[in-house]
Amino acid sequence: MTPIIPEHERSDEPLDTEQIIYHPDMKKANDWILNEYEPPHRDYCIFVPCSKKKPYHTSPSHKMYDRIIFEILNPSDVHIVTFGTCGVTPRELDTEYPFTDYKFMMGRCNVAKIKRDFIKMESERLATYLDKTRSNYKYRVAYCLGDFRKAMDIAVKKVDIDVDICPDEKTLEQNIQPDKSFIYGSLSRRPYLQDLADVLSKLSGKPKRKVGVDENHSINDTDWYLL
Repeated sequence: MTPIIPEHERSDEPLDTEQIIYHPDMKKANDWILNEYEPPHRDYCIFVPCSKKKPYHTSPSHKMYDRIIFEILNPSDVHIVTFGTCGVTPRELDTEYPFTDYKFMMGRCNVAKIKRDFIKMESERLATYLDKTRSNYKYRVAYCLGDFRKAMDIAVKKVDIDVDICPDEKTLEQNIQPDKSFIYGSLSRRPYLQDLADVLSKLSGKPKRKVGVDENHSINDTDWYLL
């Protein structure tokens, strides 16, 4: 596959600062995805947040999401799309520059202007992708928290397309940790993964399954599997 941005066309600007959302190569790559990329036709599109480890699909968090998703759904029926700091990145492109090369995570940004700009830019990108793929998917699920969730909420309202956003608001409120810097914690928490599993079971018409520790596979008591 021809690179989205050939090496000789890449910017010299750093990819490890809070200015990442304004980086010319990040903008160029997202413009290509939103305007040139041809998404597959699948029954389900599952939006998941980007991760520190690259490529995203090799990260511990994405591997855990995959265990839940693909225990319920047939992989051939699913298209995973990563979003967040990276913009909008279909899984099959997550080994591409600049998605494998940036270091800064928006979830750690405390600059109000950048956070506002991020939500505005990301909601516009998500809305464009949702509209572009209006006839590509039967169901859409977004697994997200924080500013990523805000951006998805705004995008859904812009284009009036159904997206099941989880974890459920009630689950979030029940799991607040007021003494933490990020009060809702990680999406790798069991109650949140249970909500994801329940949404996928409902959409696919399959019986609900419990998220828990598998004595034959779990490494520790926070390494979740579908039982």
